[in-house]
Amino acid sequence: MKTAIFSVLMILTASFVFGQNEKIDSLNKLISKATSDTAKINLEVKKIDIVANTNLDTAIALGLQTLKEARKINYYEGEVHVRRELASNFIFKGNFKAAKEQLSYLEHFIKPSEDSSDFADLYGTYGFFYSEQNMHDTAINFYEKAIEIDDRTRDTSSLLADYINIGISYQQESNYPMALSYLQKTLKLADAKKDEIDEAYAYVNMGIIYAILNDSVRAEKNYLGAAALGKKNDLKNVELYAYSNLASMYIDLKKWTLAYEFAMKAVVLGEQTGDNGIQASSLSRAAIALANTGRQDSAFTLSDKAIAMADSSGQPLNIYQTYSDRGSILYQQKKWKEAIPFYEKGLASNQSGDIYTPDYGERYKELSECYEQTGNYSKALEAFKKSALISDSVGSKNNLQKSTELIMTYEFEKKQQLQQAEQKSKDAIQKTKQVALTIASALMLALAVVAFIGFKNKQKANLLLKRQKEETEKTLNKLKVTQAQLIQSEKMASLGELTAGIAHEIQNPLNFVKNFSEVNVEMIDELKAERSKTKNERDDELENELLKDIGQNLEKILYHGKRADAIVKGMLQHSKISSGKKESTNINALSHAYLRLSYHNFKAKENSISVILKTDFDSSIGNINIIQQDIGRVLLNIFNNAFYAVNEKTKLNDEGYKPAISLTTKKIGDAVKIYISDNGNGIPQKVVDKIFQPFFTTKPTGQGTGLGLSLSYDIITKGLGGEITVETQEGEGTAFTILLPVN
Repeated sequence: MKTAIFSVLMILTASFVFGQNEKIDSLNKLISKATSDTAKINLEVKKIDIVANTNLDTAIALGLQTLKEARKINYYEGEVHVRRELASNFIFKGNFKAAKEQLSYLEHFIKPSEDSSDFADLYGTYGFFYSEQNMHDTAINFYEKAIEIDDRTRDTSSLLADYINIGISYQQESNYPMALSYLQKTLKLADAKKDEIDEAYAYVNMGIIYAILNDSVRAEKNYLGAAALGKKNDLKNVELYAYSNLASMYIDLKKWTLAYEFAMKAVVLGEQTGDNGIQASSLSRAAIALANTGRQDSAFTLSDKAIAMADSSGQPLNIYQTYSDRGSILYQQKKWKEAIPFYEKGLASNQSGDIYTPDYGERYKELSECYEQTGNYSKALEAFKKSALISDSVGSKNNLQKSTELIMTYEFEKKQQLQQAEQKSKDAIQKTKQVALTIASALMLALAVVAFIGFKNKQKANLLLKRQKEETEKTLNKLKVTQAQLIQSEKMASLGELTAGIAHEIQNPLNFVKNFSEVNVEMIDELKAERSKTKNERDDELENELLKDIGQNLEKILYHGKRADAIVKGMLQHSKISSGKKESTNINALSHAYLRLSYHNFKAKENSISVILKTDFDSSIGNINIIQQDIGRVLLNIFNNAFYAVNEKTKLNDEGYKPAISLTTKKIGDAVKIYISDNGNGIPQKVVDKIFQPFFTTKPTGQGTGLGLSLSYDIITKGLGGEITVETQEGEGTAFTILLPVN
């Protein structure tokens, strides 16, 4: 059952523009440079037409000023167009008295002519004037006069506006077959002209009819299509009415959240365009949505604001909407007596009109129940009869049947056009086949010869393809071998990078072994000398002390020997092919070890540069299962790149620059994060997306293979199921983040 009235969107001008703000700026420049008063007024009329789509008050003020200018120089055409624009904008504002003054003046001012486009425009504006006051029979009469003239003069732009507006009037009288007929004419004509503007207006009003016929799928599609075209072409009034009607449809579907959302969108656009009437109606729709979600106080606040705004607009349809919506809210709360005056006020606003929609019938039905509940049975019967009369008119079998037939016919014609095009294509193909068959009969022998030659050529081609395939496979195999060699080269390059660092690392334990061994040799000689003495001459205390020192030295030799052994094993493990087997590893210790190795390697090459090393290890991480040599390669590659980056920045001799590299580990949920950053030169933004690609390097030729980060990416993402990302700012530094799953 329909409980929300829909807002129709009239079209009064036949010319709209794209990018209205840009167009206004352009017109302002042209106006300032106009070489004559008439040219200036013509440009100002165009400006009024554009401004009216976004702000009616501004358009009216500009129109009144331009009218003075036109009358001052007795410019007939300018005065006609300005007065018509003023009449249209006064109607939109609900100031029917001011609009009537302009129209009455034009009736006597326009020069008589059988096919005068000025009279056609006047009739169209009169139609709009009466339509907005719900006097649709009179409006239709004027629209038909406008159509008659525009049809004779083949003014398709004006015809589009006429078709839309007369369709709206028929729709408001619930004559859906006639409404659909004219709106479908609009779409056909707009489609032929590739006119998106008129299509947008037609879609809004087609959506209303579909909504009334309970076809919410088609209605929603039409409304959203209209809104999209309105946004594309900067037509805020189209967006406004599309959103307002979507809110009405969602109220009927009891989708309160969507109803409120689109109603408030319409409120914002109504305020921007200065359309107080539709702004009031949209506030009223929002109030209905709030009332049905239990927010009664907010609903009454919006309803009060809507009623005040509708009263000031003077538009009967909007007055009806806001008052009857308030009555409906009270009706739902079973506040029968309080609801009655709002229903009466709303329905009385249309007493002089001839609008019959499902919503009116439903409102009379609700009012009838309010009268009944308060004991006023005579008025209850009267209201019920009006409800039944409207419902019978709107929902008559003939009316709905014709509407359905028109919809089906329109869609059938579209399909038929496609089928006819396909049939023409098939006929052309069939004709071609027949011609080809006739020729084939005459040239059978020649074709046999050609076929034989073709067979021979095919054999040659197959042989050539076979050879090419073999050559391609050989080339592919060579590429695979080359790729493997390059990968191994990168691994060996990585190993080479380790050499200096390992040499430095292994030097320390070897020095300890050498020094303690020399001391032990001296102490053993001293012990032998002491023991060669006679028993009375020997110093037992000295011998014990020497034995104790020798033992302690041997323990230190063993410790540093094991340390050297671990370094060598680590080097071998790094150089050997990965087994792919995960081992329980202390990631903090492993990361720190590779940072030190990379640092010692760097210091071996650049001893004059000091780099600040910052570490922050999360002790809660513990051991995780990883492939040690693979992670080692990744870490070493990133550390080496970091030292290279800070070294390059140091060469710029930037005073106050202190090269620094930081290593941080942290446990995040089921993952371990390794964060490595430097304050080097950073990576240029234009190549950041390429750094994980094979063979891409930012280093000079000969200083990088371009495979390090590519292999690192594969190891982390494919081998370990983790993630590796980079953040960089040119001139500031680079940071790599590695996420490794714990399990």
